[in-house]
Amino acid sequence: MSEKNREGKRTARERLAEERAKQKSAEKRRRVLIVGASVVCVLGLAAVIGVVAASAGKDKDKDSSGPVVVPSGAEGQDSLAIPVGKEGARSTLVVWEDFRCPACKAFEAAYRPTVHELTGSGKLKVEYHLATIIDGNMGGTGSRNAANAAACAQDSGKFPGYHDVLYENQPDETSDDYAENEKLLDLAKKVDGLDTPAFRTCVEKGTHNSWVEKSAAAFRNGGFSGTPTVLLDGKNIYQDRTMTPAKLKQQVEAADKG
Repeated sequence: MSEKNREGKRTARERLAEERAKQKSAEKRRRVLIVGASVVCVLGLAAVIGVVAASAGKDKDKDSSGPVVVPSGAEGQDSLAIPVGKEGARSTLVVWEDFRCPACKAFEAAYRPTVHELTGSGKLKVEYHLATIIDGNMGGTGSRNAANAAACAQDSGKFPGYHDVLYENQPDETSDDYAENEKLLDLAKKVDGLDTPAFRTCVEKGTHNSWVEKSAAAFRNGGFSGTPTVLLDGKNIYQDRTMTPAKLKQQVEAADKG
């Protein structure tokens, strides 16, 4: 065989090898595209399922879909604040809280005597806003039911006492004891004059559930980082690491003197 013929065959083999390589590469790209498209479809399906599941969860919460019944004496924007203390006090403490929240209980334990002293002397007004953040994080309805019961206590003029009892008897964060109305009604016996037929009916019917959900929505939309959120005349004092009950008292008394 001549040198020219051998060269021609070699060139043909090289062209064939190159063509096969191109075909393999094209096949590989095709498989990648198919797999990628499949993943996108799966993710898209998962997103749809997630939306359906979320919607189903919302549909379950029909207990909060009734008319908004505002507790007696509630104030502020949309009547979402339960006031405690003198109306004309020069300092206002705004507290966003959740009765299932351990950090809220810790704040109460540390600051309650000072807050009681300052509200009792007319130097401080407290506006309590009720949230349901633990229900959202841990599941259950204890935050909402306890908040409804506290609103029922407000109707009876017994909010401060019942508020304190709920924190003194707060269950473990993972326990949804406050979802049981019997538990909430039993605790009402610790507050003089609260355990009445009107209070029981209010708790059992969830009279203020929709109001509680409206308050919880205001918390979610307010840009707050968590509960408790505590604002003294608009300043977040819970995030102030130097804040103490003594310092709070000092600031309130200074404001009272003008």
